[in-house]
Amino acid sequence: MRKRSITIHGHQTSISLEDEFWQELSALARARELSLNALVTEIDKVRTSPPGGGANLSSTLRVYVLKQLKRKISRA
Repeated sequence: MRKRSITIHGHQTSISLEDEFWQELSALARARELSLNALVTEIDKVRTSPPGGGANLSSTLRVYVLKQLKRKISRA
């Protein structure tokens, strides 16, 4: 488990994820030509719609990675 500081909407927050999830998030960000902060901010926007809704950010990131990998597998 690794904790990283990420800037989201101009505010720093700490997120704890396993190394494998950080690696995959970084790869997904590179593939979309985004910074890791930009990708996490984008995911966070969906998580917090509607205002006050949404799950824990670490959990949301894990689910995002899982969905992206499943989508990739289904295309293969």
